[in-house]
Amino acid sequence: MAMTWKERMLSAIRGEPTDRIPWVPRLDLWYRANRRAGTLPMQYADADLMDIVDDLDWGFHAVVPDFRDLRGPEDDVDRALGIYNLWSMPWRTELKGVRRTVRVEGYRTFTEYRTPVGSVQTAVLYNEEMRRAGVSLTHVEECAFKGPQDYAPLGYIFEHAQVEENYSGYTQFATGIGERGLAVGFATAAASPMHSLQRELMPLDLFFYEAHDHPDKLRGLARQVGFYWDRMLEVVSRCPAEVVLLGGNYDASVTPPPFFAEHVQPWLKAASDALHAQGTYLLTHTDGENAGLLTHYVDSGIDVADSVCPAPMTRLTLRDVRDAFAGRVSIMGGIPSVALLPSSMPERQFRSFIDQFFVDIGAGDHLVLGVSDTTPPAAEFGRLLEIARRAKSFGTVDDRPG
Repeated sequence: MAMTWKERMLSAIRGEPTDRIPWVPRLDLWYRANRRAGTLPMQYADADLMDIVDDLDWGFHAVVPDFRDLRGPEDDVDRALGIYNLWSMPWRTELKGVRRTVRVEGYRTFTEYRTPVGSVQTAVLYNEEMRRAGVSLTHVEECAFKGPQDYAPLGYIFEHAQVEENYSGYTQFATGIGERGLAVGFATAAASPMHSLQRELMPLDLFFYEAHDHPDKLRGLARQVGFYWDRMLEVVSRCPAEVVLLGGNYDASVTPPPFFAEHVQPWLKAASDALHAQGTYLLTHTDGENAGLLTHYVDSGIDVADSVCPAPMTRLTLRDVRDAFAGRVSIMGGIPSVALLPSSMPERQFRSFIDQFFVDIGAGDHLVLGVSDTTPPAAEFGRLLEIARRAKSFGTVDDRPG
């Protein structure tokens, strides 16, 4: 009897035999952009994404949430703090002791947080250009942290934030996915308190200035955020998801190995230990330049490196990544998005790339094949079909030498 896509994905993560390589491309941006533009393949002009994937007999990618799938504006209002309260997440945050004022002006949402020790303001953008591109995550135009005066109010916000279960919301989400794929529980986009400061709360250049000019204050704020993270991890580790997503968007130039080892790896390891104790796998989103970071991923105890993006978009080949992981970490992704764009990779180069790719995957174990980071709106649909055909014709993964 054929395996379901969920069974294939879980078996691939465990390194167990599968009846075929799971092909589970992320298509959400591609779908939204082409649906809006009226440029979906003709046979799918009026179909929703789940119907398309079912018809193609592909796995359904349910890893990164749709950030526009909201119960109401309140689900998204704290996004610039790195706080998401999406209905499909297994946990939610409630701010305590904070007076929050929200103002919408056109495509921008301004939020002010007043605390007993000061105020901070954020602004996010979600415009027509982003909608046309299929983007669901708002863009932070005004970060919460702008200077040393913001340490105290931000520390207060996170120290007093309460964390609550939202297992029923996640269960509803997972039920909708069914056996089409793995309904990954989204925990948070950052991987640690310090990483949250870097990627969520302040501009990147200002983060490094603060690390030089006010290292003690920066570490102090990270400790305060850490109290909130501990509460989050306690709730998330008990959630009913088989796989939890925590953190992502690392890059050797922004989260270099020494930074990762000190500020990210311990938190990923704590999360993996807590999740493993409940029989849950940890997935983290590794879509950047991973040179120098692979051994740290292994030492972090993660189970899945999601959205691995190899050469020619980064320095490492898929074989480099597989050799470093040596079956200790499974890969999700592997096809760089440029391979789907004729303007970036001509047909002859694409054929050569795919031929080599299916050599580099070796036995095909520990692999959930997909597109890294996501299928671009301008992707040539025929190339997706060709990759699916090659993955299916590869056969089972248990009858091949490693």
